[in-house]
Amino acid sequence: MRPVPIVRCVVFPGPEHNAGGVFRVGPGAAALHTSRAPDKETPNEDSAALIPVGTGAAVLVVADGVGGQPSGEEASAVAVGMLRKHISASHDDTSDLREPILSAFEEANARIIADGGGAATTLAVVEIHARLIRPYHVGDSMILVTGQRGKVKFETVSHSPVGYAVEAGILSETEALHHEERHLVSNVVGSKEMHVSVGTAFEMDMRDTLIIATDGLFDNLHKEEIIEFARKGPLPDCSERLRTLAAERMSGARAPAKPDDMTFILYRPGP
Repeated sequence: MRPVPIVRCVVFPGPEHNAGGVFRVGPGAAALHTSRAPDKETPNEDSAALIPVGTGAAVLVVADGVGGQPSGEEASAVAVGMLRKHISASHDDTSDLREPILSAFEEANARIIADGGGAATTLAVVEIHARLIRPYHVGDSMILVTGQRGKVKFETVSHSPVGYAVEAGILSETEALHHEERHLVSNVVGSKEMHVSVGTAFEMDMRDTLIIATDGLFDNLHKEEIIEFARKGPLPDCSERLRTLAAERMSGARAPAKPDDMTFILYRPGP
């Protein structure tokens, strides 16, 4: 068996990354993919990071520069960079990452607003201590935990009109996937009204899978498909199945089809 690379801090901006393997990050292992929308000539507006803290903790990050806004790729990179800065400043103190994570959200928001030009980004973050995780998010990038048998154990609510409608039972998930206003986001980093949703910490089981992804994944695959492809099997195989089906959908082969930048992290706790 090939040794799993140990990550000190890996950041993924740029057009495409698909390692085809896994990274040992903190107390577990992760696979990451990011790619630019098909036939897109402008930069990939997504960014992601795997940030270990000491030996038993880590922070996983996915950001999606808001499409159609100026410098979306710069906004997502700023958000991820602020998390690296504040977590590195914690000096390997794994006892409380909540404060540096929230400070990173606030500084990224202030920096993006100060830069002007209307840039913005979503930001989904998961703090990990052994098998205990805590989610933080702004926008419609998703955080989801599934068991090996496909049971959804945790799922964030998208900060968008469609996301709130699904949570209220007004729209079904299938209706939401095809809704004409699915692209609208009502809470972003880069807004004076930004607010951070902080989830309750909970413990993952050994065979659970954590999925953190931009809407490029969740707008092209049904949630049940994502869970089915991610819940079991080696992480590289799970990542490749998701990438392949999403690319097929984005090509217009069959609905849903919404060409977009796409980034996702799959994570499982280690023994």
